[in-house]
Amino acid sequence: MLMKKCLPVFLFLLAFSALRAQKVDSIYFNLYTDSLKKGTHNYINIDGKCSNGSWLPLTAKEILFVCDSGKFEGNSLFIDRNFAGEKVNIRATLKSNPAVVKEMVIYIKKKEDNERLKTPDEIFQETSKPKSRRG
Repeated sequence: MLMKKCLPVFLFLLAFSALRAQKVDSIYFNLYTDSLKKGTHNYINIDGKCSNGSWLPLTAKEILFVCDSGKFEGNSLFIDRNFAGEKVNIRATLKSNPAVVKEMVIYIKKKEDNERLKTPDEIFQETSKPKSRRG
């Protein structure tokens, strides 16, 4: 009787431990942008490929980030507004296996973000105007 009650729990724990036992074989940068902005936090996304072929997002808990310019806070790289370089070199190392390393050069955005975005009211007014027909 006790065995029948414990079997589902045992099977669940066995399956859970098998999932957690997958090891990350390699890591890859999966960036949301092609350049970094100065004066702001830039999220550096690292994905890990597991031995079973699945992918996992990795954070600073699993990855050691090093950069020649700027400062990491978790996965976010802060580049000082006064930084004069045109690029930064980032090194990501898997903490559980320091032999797994990826390096990447990422350029700094040159164009200023001073574009004025339309307000919701302006967008609504544009979409509610009747379109003129030419014929």
